[in-house]
Amino acid sequence: MPEPRLAPILCDLDGVVWLSHEPIAGSVEAIAALRSAGHRVLFVTNNSYAKVAQQEETLNSIGIPAVGDVLTSSGAAATLLKPGQRVLVAGGPGVVEAVESVGAIVAGRTDDDSSPEAQAESDSEIDAVIVGFHRTFDFESMRRASAAVRAGATLIGTNDDATYPTSSGVIPGGGSILAAIATASGVAPIIAGKPFAPMGELVRRALNTRDLSSCWMVGDRYSTDGAFAKTIGAKFALASSGVIDRAGANMLQSEHKFELVVEDLVGLAKHLGITI
Repeated sequence: MPEPRLAPILCDLDGVVWLSHEPIAGSVEAIAALRSAGHRVLFVTNNSYAKVAQQEETLNSIGIPAVGDVLTSSGAAATLLKPGQRVLVAGGPGVVEAVESVGAIVAGRTDDDSSPEAQAESDSEIDAVIVGFHRTFDFESMRRASAAVRAGATLIGTNDDATYPTSSGVIPGGGSILAAIATASGVAPIIAGKPFAPMGELVRRALNTRDLSSCWMVGDRYSTDGAFAKTIGAKFALASSGVIDRAGANMLQSEHKFELVVEDLVGLAKHLGITI
């Protein structure tokens, strides 16, 4: 792959690259063409559950090499930690991986089946509670997480997405779990993923630059992807290949004055003068 010489492209996954892991027509070819032209392409996702390697493997399975190019909301949450801090995880394997990657300590998981005595020991002197999507959340999880926060731990949410799209319909997302813990704790959480600043910090580290004004953020939701572009000072392209149609996208552009509406990633490539 040539050294990047053009504006980096930040891509959302669902609704831009794929729908339920089925590639959107032209997305694989568009990403290859953007990279060949010299654009660095990063995949910026609020998915916190899966490990980075799993997401890289899923992209590779549809023909998109992605090693080192996937940034997750778990990774964004980890930017808020310091080495040696003790963390209680209310989330999936991706959160555990991210915590450990920065030298912090996973003191416990709210869904483990250890004895009450072991839980009491692991839950003492917790510095942070990180909450992400997982399917094993229950009352005991909420009790342990909120107790740690009331005792002084920082409450961090990987994202505040209330719902998560699946092939069988919308299900509660990590933001719904976070809302329950925040309510029980009586504190407002710090949110790490799009559209908030910690994800921007993760992007800056990956690109080794503080200035993201030349970047394009491509997404199918203005509320997350468009707001994230605004947060980091990047340009925004709203794709009508996901949850919004072209008419709705045009209305949002008229209201919010962002740079571009495209049908899909092929449309962005063409806008940048690249032939697919």
